[in-house]
This record gives sequence, C-alpha cells and structure tokens, in this order.
Amino acid sequence: MTPFRSATATALASTLLATMLTGCQFGGQAQDNTPIFIAADLELSGAAAGVGKAYRQALDLKVDQLNNSGALNGRRIELLVKDNRSDASESLRNIADFSNDKRVSAIIMGGCNDCAVGAVRTVNEKQIPTVALAAAGAVTSPVADRRYVFKLAPNAADNAGALTVELRRRNIRTVGVLRSDDTYGREGLQALRGEFDKAGIEVLAEASVKGTDTEVDRQSGTLATAAPQALVLWTPPEQAMLAANAVRRTGFKGALFLDAAAAGDLFLGASGKAAERATMVSTQTMVIDDVIATTPAKAARRQWFQDYTARFGGYHGSSSFAADAVQLIVDAELRAGGPAGQVDREGIRDVLETSQMDGLSGPIRMTPDNHSGLMPQALTTLVARNGRWRLAS
Repeated sequence: MTPFRSATATALASTLLATMLTGCQFGGQAQDNTPIFIAADLELSGAAAGVGKAYRQALDLKVDQLNNSGALNGRRIELLVKDNRSDASESLRNIADFSNDKRVSAIIMGGCNDCAVGAVRTVNEKQIPTVALAAAGAVTSPVADRRYVFKLAPNAADNAGALTVELRRRNIRTVGVLRSDDTYGREGLQALRGEFDKAGIEVLAEASVKGTDTEVDRQSGTLATAAPQALVLWTPPEQAMLAANAVRRTGFKGALFLDAAAAGDLFLGASGKAAERATMVSTQTMVIDDVIATTPAKAARRQWFQDYTARFGGYHGSSSFAADAVQLIVDAELRAGGPAGQVDREGIRDVLETSQMDGLSGPIRMTPDNHSGLMPQALTTLVARNGRWRLAS
C-alpha cells in the first residue's frame, strides 16, 4: 500500500450525528432560514447511467436525513439536479448554468472523469466550490490550478498499491490489464506499471474499453490469449462485469482483480458465476454488514448501508461518496458563516480545503496541498462469493 498521507491531529466527529452537530457548533446563525442550495451534475442517462442513478439516490437519501435531523439551525437543503447524459459537453453547460445561479453554494459532479477534468477551467473562473466523484487525479492536480475543485473517489496510486499487495500475496507474476479509455484509465495503467515494476509483475497484454461499449469480447479475447495468471479490470462497473463474462467464455481460468472504480451493485446478478472468487479493492462500506461495528464511524456506515438498502432494495458501492460530498458541503456552508441570506462561496472553499471527517466512505482529509480527500486507509479487499461481494477473510 502506498504510504498514508499526513493529516493534522484534529478531526471532525466521525459519525453522521456528530458531523451534523459540528454544523450547529459552527453555524451560529439560527436567524438565517435561507435554504442551502447544492447543485448536482450527474450521469442520469447515457453510458454511465447506472452509477449516476446510484449517486442520485444517495443524494436524495442524505439530503432527507439532514433535513430531518434538526441540526441545520432551521435551514433546509435544496438539491438542484441536471442530467449531463454522460457527455462532457453537456456537463460543461450544466456547470456554467449552476455557476451563474447565485443561490448555489457548491456543485457535486458525478463519476464522469472527462466531465470533471473538462470543467476545471470553468469552475475556477466562476469560483464555485465543486466536489467531484470522479476518480481521475487530473481532477484535482495540480492544486494550484484547481483551487475550487475537490474529489472524493479513490486515487489511482492507492488502488494500484492495494491491488499489487494482493497479487504478490497470491504469488501472481503475470497479468493482463483491461482499462477504461479515459483519463482515469491512463492514470491507472501508469500507476499499475509503476507498482508492478517494483514487485516483479509482468504485464503480458493490455487493452482499453470505451464507456459506451456494450460488448468487450475482442479485448477480452486478446487478454486471454496472452495466458496471464490474472487479469486486472480497471473499468467502470458495467464494463468490468461484461469483461468477467467475456473472458470466462474464452475458457480463461485465471484470477480476476478489480479496482475500486469497478464497485457497483452489491449483488452480482447474472454476472455472479463469472465473477465468483474475483478480488476487488473497495471501501469497507460496500460490505459493512460483514463488519462488527466497534467504532462510531463503523456504526454510522452500517446505518447508512441499512438505510440505503431499505429505501432502494439493494446497495451500490459508489453511493457513500455522494453522501459524503453532501456532508462536506453542508458542514462547510455552516462553518463559513457569512451574512444571512448570502452565499459565501470563497468561505465555503476555504473550509473545504481543510475539511476532515471519518465519512461514510472512510477517513477523509483535505489540505491546501491535496484536494483529493479519501485516505488510503479507506480501501479494503473484497471477494465475490455466492453472487455478492464479501469482506475478504
């Protein structure tokens, strides 16, 4: 695993209740009943609609929880949502519209890497705090050119480090890599090669897949023909499950390893047999029902898992990132203060830049030098057993 990033000694409270009480502590303006407007640019249609739907559900649930908590000093959160159709150009139009709406405190962007990277210039020019759920490091780096942009998804270097640890533990020395054909996929391949070189693991073949691809047989056949001991699937959830089925149809018997961006539904459905015994790096919340709630943070994650499952009938691995984005923005709004009825975007940005909490996704630490908040400790190893993801024993 890559070294843990340093963090300051003091952290905000780790549970849902505690983070909401933090807002009460710092808000101090009970007379302000102005709604907190949070905008969301999501992939609700198009290639990434599955993940976008999960984000939308998570945002709705988290907003309802906070609005019903009594911890917002008499204020309420209003969510403004636009569909970017999984298209970077449409996303950019949405960001411009949200930026020009003076009511909006901050924007949450979905998992589209090219959308988030493409919006960086507009976000900075408009000076509107934005929390992206996309994984690409280019979303927040270099920080000097991205003062108003933050992200919560796992980092490529952390994913690559965790996957390499598992490959070495299994004594796997040759792999094939299927990556997404976007910024995150290219970052991932570079990060994997760096870790593999240090571990003595050879990449025998590699291939890429577009987010719009609905079949990956050609790429899967190329990788299987190279006969590696394992395949690393560094793609969104839909393509990862397509690839698992495709490589099994070729007769490939090797191991499958998935990075955190492939975390989708808890239950694998029709892909369950093909993905059986696959290994995935993800956050603990994905399988929190396997974890004994020994800390307030784990108890809060278990409650989130149960609440999400009860409302929507299942669980999606990306949902906790959207919920944490709402919590970060609301805490920042309440702590930033400012005149009643006015949005202090600069103050919100300043608070976000030093935000710390034990979130639903895991420990989150933002600093002026690092706007990618999810810590490496948030990642754990999961295994597919009997058609669902379980905590690896």
